[in-house]
Amino acid sequence: MNQRQIEIFHTIMTAGTVSRAADLLRISQPAASKAIIELERNIGFALFERIKGRMVPTAEGQMLHREVEACFIGLSRLNSAAARIRDFGAGEIRIACLSAYSTTIAPLALAAFHRAYPEVAITMQTHMSSVVRDLVVAGQFDFGLAADEIDLSGVDARPFVTKCAMVGLPKGHPLCALESITPQDLDGQEFVALAAEDTTRQEADAILRAAGSTPRIVFETPYSSTVCAMIAAGIGCGFVNPLTAELYRGTQIELRPFVPAIHFRTLLLTAPQTRPSRIVKACIAAFEEVARQQTG
Repeated sequence: MNQRQIEIFHTIMTAGTVSRAADLLRISQPAASKAIIELERNIGFALFERIKGRMVPTAEGQMLHREVEACFIGLSRLNSAAARIRDFGAGEIRIACLSAYSTTIAPLALAAFHRAYPEVAITMQTHMSSVVRDLVVAGQFDFGLAADEIDLSGVDARPFVTKCAMVGLPKGHPLCALESITPQDLDGQEFVALAAEDTTRQEADAILRAAGSTPRIVFETPYSSTVCAMIAAGIGCGFVNPLTAELYRGTQIELRPFVPAIHFRTLLLTAPQTRPSRIVKACIAAFEEVARQQTG
């Protein structure tokens, strides 16, 4: 058998008659009939019974057509996949994200991206920044968002978002009476701290030490979102990324500027050995646009 014979057989089965199939294939009816006769000779069994001038599929013909149809469906999927790769560069995107932006910038960016490219499958995982970096370097994820404390060897990194840190306060905390918070105001206060390797924590610790201020750390976590949740629960105050704190602001957390300013700095990571596809570039552009809107 050959591909043309199979195509003619499939068309006859789906069109219902030889004449209609011939019209669809733009060949003569005798040519279509001849192809079926040759196919039957090649495979060794009848595909159709000739009844009063009509070709009626045999049971064997119907069985063969089920297999042929599965092949055509598979070919159609391949054509669709090729079209997605041609138009977008890929049909799936994998993103690794630090906790702070997994519930803030990421949902807005991915919603905009999905509206533009609804056929692209998206996977996002939330990890510590060091894990985000390792996943991108290993090529397991297309790009990642991480805080700037990571080791930058083996990864391409560019600035993504820089935000001034705010002091998060539980509702009703005495420091809510102040318009801004200084290092001295935090001396002796129960404090929810970021992990020691966090560069924002290190920047803040240096300022507090220079001012002789020692908050009483009662809870420590690497996740900005967890800092916000602990503050909202009334455990203490802490430095928060205002984007992360927005979910709690006004109802469970009060935010005050810290003087002098300290910053949260986030990087966008890609693997240097892999050129991002067009669809990955489009997704990154969606993230960067939302970041501009959120920080502009």
